[in-house]
Amino acid sequence: MALCGGVGALALPSELIVHIFSFLSPRDKLRASAVCSRWRECLFYPALWTNLKLRVGGGTNGGGSGSEETPKLEFLMRKFGSFVRELQLEFAPVEGCLQLHGVEAPQSDPRFPDQWKDAAKTYLDQVLCVLRGLRNNRNIRKLSMYGDTCILQDEGVLDSLHLSQVDQGGKKIKEIQRLFGEILANSRQLNWLSSAFMLGMVTPSSLAAVSNSSAGSLEHLSLLDNQLVPLLGVVELERLPHLHSLALDFSDFSATMCRLLSGGDRAPLHRLSLLLNGGALAGKPLNGTPADDDWKALVRHSANLRVYIMALDTGSQHLLAILKPSIPLERIHFDSYSASTSEATVELISLQYHKTLTHFTLMRDDSGFPDLSDNRNEDPLVLLAWRCIHLSVLVIHGYTMWAHNLIAISRLRGSNLKVLAVSEESIDFDPYQTFSVEEDPVHNLIKEVSLGLGRVWHPVMDASVVLSEPTQHFYREVQSFSEGM
Repeated sequence: MALCGGVGALALPSELIVHIFSFLSPRDKLRASAVCSRWRECLFYPALWTNLKLRVGGGTNGGGSGSEETPKLEFLMRKFGSFVRELQLEFAPVEGCLQLHGVEAPQSDPRFPDQWKDAAKTYLDQVLCVLRGLRNNRNIRKLSMYGDTCILQDEGVLDSLHLSQVDQGGKKIKEIQRLFGEILANSRQLNWLSSAFMLGMVTPSSLAAVSNSSAGSLEHLSLLDNQLVPLLGVVELERLPHLHSLALDFSDFSATMCRLLSGGDRAPLHRLSLLLNGGALAGKPLNGTPADDDWKALVRHSANLRVYIMALDTGSQHLLAILKPSIPLERIHFDSYSASTSEATVELISLQYHKTLTHFTLMRDDSGFPDLSDNRNEDPLVLLAWRCIHLSVLVIHGYTMWAHNLIAISRLRGSNLKVLAVSEESIDFDPYQTFSVEEDPVHNLIKEVSLGLGRVWHPVMDASVVLSEPTQHFYREVQSFSEGM
């Protein structure tokens, strides 16, 4: 307060104070606004709030649903919703509530504890709060929203029967859909639109509301949900001639779409991100996905196209069916709770995509640690590192990684392998090889891999560092993948 009352502080022009405050984070700006009325006046200048990136979390210490965050969110949206240019929001209605899995459920409904009801209600209220704040914003350029609702999905909270207890008659869901449509219709220069697992917000008809000016300016589109009905149709895609980046469920990316994107009247596509959810394939088969000739046509039109695929709980038979030779695959992420990626799949990837692959992630969250080498001398992961000349990121958890193969990978790729993250529990040692090494085998592994990479390396001791909620990881990876064009 002494600074605020000093002659020097009072003498500074408002424009200079605003410029100084522009270097603060949103959280620090809000804290600084409580110092004095002069600072508060300057800190709420619209130019300071053109870009907002927020994660609205759940209750603290697992003790609430996050409803205490709603007034803060209402304040922000009331102040800045009408003029913010870039808004990136993550809704985590049960963040910090993971331990509630062990709470004894009420006798009235053992499958639907009150905590989950509160979390679902809070989520809907907070989404409504954001959309109401944006409804009159005609100049928003980037709108990115992610709903971290996987726990609610697992607990059955999002089933229609239980959801009706939170949202009677579906009134809130309907209002969310209506407000989202209004925002798209009112926008005039939208160039980034991303909705990932936002419960009920996007429908197959939502994109029809996009204004003609925004349809011409939109460069990135990401629509991901657990719905069985495709969220993007060919007619809506045809209205977006300048797309450079697209993210969809793999089952929704049809051969017709692929051919449309190959048209001479369209801008080249630079990034394509596809989520393959094995658990949904019974209701969303892969029959209509692009053939290799369709991929060839797309690559001819979009010479700089790079593709990112996440395969979630997907069997090898489906993977071998969709991995066409002409896909310019740059990143692939296998993630499962029980299904194992086969040696044949890894072998196919290293043979087909050796010129384009840079990121390879192999995750399995189960007690068993399958051995992809299958008692062969040539480990498929070593062959992948040898063949894929641009490989820079390799992440492994849940599969047996032999220490001598890990050393071989580090020597093959050297300092070009920028990330080598292998969980400690995935590493195993050949007893015949460790017998001939005098020093501790773990210390020897660390030393040899560090020498191979040309930097200090250690195995990942905490598996949670490499394990993350798959849909959240995909959403964030799509953001960085597309922004890096």
